Amino acid sequence: MGALAAGIAMFGAALGGGIGDGIVISKMLEGMVRQPELSGQLRTNMFIGVGLVEAMPIISFVVALMVMNK
Repeated sequence: MGALAAGIAMFGAALGGGIGDGIVISKMLEGMVRQPELSGQLRTNMFIGVGLVEAMPIISFVVALMVMNK
């Protein structure tokens, strides 16, 4: 039962992370098209945002491992 819960948790985290990354990157590209002179600042902010979005699947992976070993 723990393996099933871990799999569901990882599925949700991976799905959410993928959607979040897509939204962050698409909005950054929209901003670069509208104001090309801010592309460096937008790119920096995008990397910070992607890092924060990707933190959730990593945390979910650790929790899933803990649930499986319980």
